[in-house]
Amino acid sequence: MLVLTLVMAAVGFGLLVIALTTGSVAWAWGSIAVCLLGAVLLLVSALSGRGKAP
Repeated sequence: MLVLTLVMAAVGFGLLVIALTTGSVAWAWGSIAVCLLGAVLLLVSALSGRGKAP
């Protein structure tokens, strides 16, 4: 799940670069949505691994 979070962060960064180069607000909102989804995945991963012994 952590790899998926890293991929989501990379996609979000790519969308942010596209938004800045084109000046489009839609790409920026897409970047925000992808980054929020990645943050939720990271939170779920952290909470699910909390109860497991190392």
